[in-house]
Amino acid sequence: MQKRKLGKNGPEVSALGYGCMGCTPSYGHTPRDADMIELIRKAVSLGVTFFDTAEVYGPLTNEELVGKALSPYKGKVVIATKFGFEPDPENDGRWLKLNSHPAHIKAVAEASLKRLGVDAIDIFYQHRMDPGVPAEDVAGAVGDLIKEGKVRYFGLSEPSLDYVRRAHKVCPVTVLQNEYSLWWRKPEEGMLDLLEELGIGLVPYSPLGRGFLTGAITLQTRFGSNDFRATMPRFTQEAIKTNTAMVSLLVKIAHAKGATPAQIALAWLLAQKPWIVPIPGTTRLERLQENLGAQNVVLTAEDLAELDKAAGGIVGARYSGLPAKWVGEGE
Repeated sequence: MQKRKLGKNGPEVSALGYGCMGCTPSYGHTPRDADMIELIRKAVSLGVTFFDTAEVYGPLTNEELVGKALSPYKGKVVIATKFGFEPDPENDGRWLKLNSHPAHIKAVAEASLKRLGVDAIDIFYQHRMDPGVPAEDVAGAVGDLIKEGKVRYFGLSEPSLDYVRRAHKVCPVTVLQNEYSLWWRKPEEGMLDLLEELGIGLVPYSPLGRGFLTGAITLQTRFGSNDFRATMPRFTQEAIKTNTAMVSLLVKIAHAKGATPAQIALAWLLAQKPWIVPIPGTTRLERLQENLGAQNVVLTAEDLAELDKAAGGIVGARYSGLPAKWVGEGE
């Protein structure tokens, strides 16, 4: 397995990580814990050393499952988790309420340490910016946790450019986790340049466009009511019809290289910067093996230019019906 360094001062991890969100209910089905523990451990055996979870996934149960699965590999893998939400009594207790006050951050860290069963959280991301708490206060709280040995690296997810600079001045930001793929290229509008300047690594989530870039989603696909993709504008029939042109190109390039569309999409991300580490998620071993094969796919300058051009035709907003304050920059 190839390795990459997350930014100038971050940890060295496998070139492809594993996004664990789907290991607990999120995409319309409920996988068995035993199967997911086995799959996460198989990922380790295949060379994956970077795993992503969050307090809000599950909620809470995802950290517990990841902690159990990775308990035999302490010191050999890097686990990232996140803070910044809490149950909202005004929304049926759903985890939609932002809370990044310093006292809350520190309480979340203690709880996450216990659920993960680790002595220190490798990467602790602020899951979304909290308009009620200055970046400096958030960075200061995480900086305290780093001094106490409870956190190793500070991360941010979906911040603004200004927010990154302000936080970084108080406590060095090691890594950002933003959505980034041929499906969503917002980070190219200044964020990649800023990360290069500050020596910060990037972890793209949803690198396969929530399954769309694999070619598995067509006009015949129907999402269950408990699959959150059913509410996303990019998965309407009209959007799928237009966006299929991108998948057709991925299929063409994949066929020429003896690869799969998913591998081409991941290889495109790996080709953007040497400090980018995508975290595709899956609940199936064959998909895990397929994703990891992307590290061996070489795209030519012509391939990259063709993909760049096609990506400009993607239509549909990312989200619908979620609080605008935490959907992410540019929404």
